[in-house]
Formats: sequence, C-alpha cells, structure tokens
Amino acid sequence: MTYKVLISDPLSEDGIQPLRAAGNITNVMDTNLSPEELGERIGEYDALLVRSQTQVTRELIDKANNLKIIGRAGVGVDNIDLEAATEKGIIVVNAPNGNTNSAAEHTMAMIMALSRNIPQAFHALKNGQWDRKKYVGIEIKNKLLGIVGLGRIGAEVAARAKGQRMDVIAYDPFLTKEKAEQMGIGYGTLEDVLQKADFITVHTPLMKETRHLLNTQAFEMMKHGVQIINCARGGIIDEDALYHAITTGKVAGAALDVFEEEPFTDHKLLELPEVVATPHLGASTVEAQEIVAIDVSQDVIRFLNGDAVKNPVNLPSVPNEILHQIEPYFHLAEKLGTFLIDLMKEVALEISITYSGELSEIEVAPLTRNTVKGILKRHLGSGVNDVNALYLADKKGISVKESKTSSKKGFTNLITVEVKSKSRTRKVAGTLLNGFGPRLVKVDEYSVDVNPEGHMVVIQHVDQPGVIGRMGSTIAKHNINIATMQVDRSDMGGNAIMILTIDKHLETEALEQLKSLDEIKEITAIDL
Repeated sequence: MTYKVLISDPLSEDGIQPLRAAGNITNVMDTNLSPEELGERIGEYDALLVRSQTQVTRELIDKANNLKIIGRAGVGVDNIDLEAATEKGIIVVNAPNGNTNSAAEHTMAMIMALSRNIPQAFHALKNGQWDRKKYVGIEIKNKLLGIVGLGRIGAEVAARAKGQRMDVIAYDPFLTKEKAEQMGIGYGTLEDVLQKADFITVHTPLMKETRHLLNTQAFEMMKHGVQIINCARGGIIDEDALYHAITTGKVAGAALDVFEEEPFTDHKLLELPEVVATPHLGASTVEAQEIVAIDVSQDVIRFLNGDAVKNPVNLPSVPNEILHQIEPYFHLAEKLGTFLIDLMKEVALEISITYSGELSEIEVAPLTRNTVKGILKRHLGSGVNDVNALYLADKKGISVKESKTSSKKGFTNLITVEVKSKSRTRKVAGTLLNGFGPRLVKVDEYSVDVNPEGHMVVIQHVDQPGVIGRMGSTIAKHNINIATMQVDRSDMGGNAIMILTIDKHLETEALEQLKSLDEIKEITAIDL
C-alpha cells in the first residue's frame, strides 16, 4: 500500500531522506499553503509533517479524513490540537531529543550576550560608536542561575552553567532533593528560585498552569537587578509585566528567543536597550534541523508500516524491550474485548482487566488499550483505535480498571476481562499457548479451549442428553459445517456452555431456529 505524506513547513532535505527512500511513501513538500488551502488538500494525505509554522487546528483535523499521524519536527506541540487529534484517533509524534543540545547552547549564548551587552555593543560599533564605558558587563561566575523546569533542556543548561562556574538552583514538579544532589545543583520551590536567583531561565512546556508563570507577582518576588531568559515557549512570561519590570529597574535585562505572538517585530519590549532578542532560533542549527527531521520521519515510516513509534505525544511510549515482550499479546487482548462485548449484547459501563503470571511483571498499558479498543468498536465503529480508545471510554463515562496478580491460575500468562453493563456482569480469560497461539480459556466460570478467530456460536443451555445432536442437526440444515466444539457444565443436569467454531457466518434464520430449542437459554453468533 502507498501512503501520501504532506510536509507543510520547511524541513531539512537531509532530514527527510528516510521518507524519500521509503518505497511505499509519496512525499509532497508545500510550505506556502494558506490555512484555507491546507484545509482543502489535507483530506488526501495519510501523514502531515510540521514544525511550528503550521497551525494544526481542530477545524483542520476535522477535514483530515485519511490522516493517521501528525509529526512535529521539534519538541513542543503547541501548534497541534492534541485533543482533536486524539478524538479522531490520529497519533501525534515529535522529536524531543533532536534539538536539546542546540536549545541549551542558545540559552547559554543568550546568558552571555545579556551579561556582557554583546548585541548592544556591536550595534553601537556598527554605527561608529566606540563606547567601552557604556557597555560594562558582569561576570556570570559565582552568580546563581535559577532554572524553572528541569527537563532535558533544563538539565543540559544546568550542566553547562556549572561548567561556567555558576551556582544553580532549580525547580521542577518532578525534581527531588536526591536527584538535585546527584546533579550537584540546589533544590528549591518556585518561590525559592524566584527570590534567590541572579539569572532566571525558564524551560517548561506552555500549558494552562505555566501561561504567564512569570507575571507581575512573580517579578515582585525577585531580587532587584535580576536577569530573565526565555528560550522555551512564548507565553510563559507575561510580556507586558516584563516590560514594566524592566522600565522600573526591577529587572536589569531580558534575553528572549520566543514570544506570545510570532513573528514578533512590533512590540515595545524591542524598544528597550536592556532587551536582547532573537527570532525563535533555539533549535535553528544545521545539526538540530537534520536530527529532528530524521527522528520524526522515521517515526512516520514506522507507524505507516505498522510498527511502534518511538516518540508518541498522545500515546504513552513503551521501551522497545517491553514492547517486544507484549507484542504477541496484542491480538489476544483485542479479541477478548470483542468477544466479550458481543457476548454481552449491551453497552459496557465498567471494564476490569487483570493480568496474571508473567504479564504481572511488565508494562501492560498497550494491552489495556487494545482490549478497550476491541470492546468499544462494537458500538463506536472502526474509528476506535489504540490512540483514542481510553479517551473515548472516559468521554463515554466507562470506567477502566487495570490490575495485576502474580497468581498463575494454571497458566504461565493470563488476561482476564470483566465487563459490567446495566443488567449483567460477564468475563472471559485468554492466554498464549506455545505452539497454539491465542486461546480463549474461560467464559464466565466455564473452562474452554478455543482459538478466538473466525465465525463462532456461543450457546448457553441446560445440560441434557440430545441437546448437542439437535443443535448439530439444525445447523446442518443450513449447510453450515462445524469445525470445533467445546462444552463445559456447572454440574450434571445444570447449566452448560457450548462454543462452536463454524465455517461461515450463522444467519438470522438459523439463529432463530436454534433459539427455539427448549434446552437453549441464550445463543450468540460472534464473528472475530
């Protein structure tokens, strides 16, 4: 199968070579599309590659009827409506590591430029002014650098700052004192960083909690003469509040690479001599541009070819070694969900999935998503996939619970799925058997051994002589061949279950005739 990929922002030609070399992918690079033109064309593409220029809005995603994956050649995904993509089952991938070094180096360059007035002095010199006194700077040695956000880039900045013999204090919601000690930096609250630091650099994502994180109140907490750096995301700093803090002398200077609205060419901040600014250059190195393009291109290729991606944004990442362990169970997990919800004949309200034996020792979240996908497809259709299964379950008010137990219950591995509806609760269990593959081994409390594939008939009946014969004769009248039969009972003469695999779908007429047999309590035709 051939896939079409649209590249709507400028990407390194060397970086997209993996896409060019892929035999089953057609690439179109068009970086001059207006939002209207992009909306008119997006429906024909399977993948979209962007940087920060293209705005992937809900409106655009609604028109993307064939889109399967969006690749962002960079770290952030602020320009992509993740919720809309997830709802539609479109996976979003990015390149979180490719520009880490470039962004950290740019941050340090901005700190140096700010502390030594390099851009201002150069501009004056270009205009024929030789003024050494006006541009006296400060050393960064022994100054305290406050880092807000200690992710990949923040940690790299910390290491480089220490190399410049700066002291470092950091705040991050996931940073512990032990981790800070290991890194040789100070640990503090956000207030500690704001109150103590001589230089403050922000490295957080932009979200509701971090928008205008550095606002009027934050600037009031800071030391007089503090220096501010933002090479992360526009919007983390309230630009009007920063302007006021600089003009009042609270902030001695600011180095900004990102802005709330870009392009950023007409703002009063740029009129201040204390401000150093660059046009979003943090990731703009030859090396970074190539690396991020390669990373996202390779993930797009993996996904379109049915392989797992390395850097999903709206789908939790799973280490390759774990993925290798659980991949054999993907098919089983989805089939268990589909089988059970067909057996229920009602909408699920609660889903409980228990992993036993060797599965209790590894990450099973992808299997849970696969199981939920199998359940939801019954009522929501083929639009349900691994990306949006849990999201859709939550939106529908369906509780999903995952648990593990080391108890093997007679099997090396076992997945047990229980579904509650308004009127009933039912469960199934399955395993992988060496040499036999996926097997359905439990239906409610009945023990069976069935390959969960193809056309099946599940019959709940009274355990009486002659039932199997009458059932077989009825099916034979419709020219349907029985491939396998599994029977189990609660006790002699009590309730029993029969699972048949047959060569073709059981039509309504045959189903109704089987229902008319006195001993049959419930019958369900299932196609897997």
